[in-house]
Amino acid sequence: MSVSHQLRTPRLLLAPLRVEDIPKIVKYAGNENVSRYTLNIPHPYQEKDAIYWLNLAHQGRESGEKYIFSIRDGETEAFMGGIGLHVNKAFSHAELGYWIAEPFWNKGFVSEAAAAIIRFGFEELDLRRVAAHYVAVNGASGKVMANAGMQKEGVLRQHMFRNGAYHDVVYYGILREEL
Repeated sequence: MSVSHQLRTPRLLLAPLRVEDIPKIVKYAGNENVSRYTLNIPHPYQEKDAIYWLNLAHQGRESGEKYIFSIRDGETEAFMGGIGLHVNKAFSHAELGYWIAEPFWNKGFVSEAAAAIIRFGFEELDLRRVAAHYVAVNGASGKVMANAGMQKEGVLRQHMFRNGAYHDVVYYGILREEL
């Protein structure tokens, strides 16, 4: 199967991560407001973390288990954040994950990227289902999922311990026929 390396939306380019992105990744992911309610972005965020993420993206694409894209401005190709699918081939489904730098919040960029990546999962990876979750206090992430056509499926109460407190985690999902 030939899988696209880039996806375009009206305002964005979703493309492989680049080594030259490392300084921006460190700066943007290092913002505590970005890492606060994610499970996979450590704080403080260091260059070694960005290198690990780039390697994970490369190895994941080779194995067909992870498709991680940078979110970029469609015109300038400036780095804005990341989005990806973590694929479970045995069950034909994937977990959607994303983050975007604070200067780009509340502009609809992640909703646009999420819709494109979900379509990519169904059309190019032949997935049956895409799921995602967010920490309940981060309602903006829930809006991204809803805007991308996902439906709320449930809440895991006090499921995550982060920043000294337990948090509810909300799950969303979408099936191929719902796209």
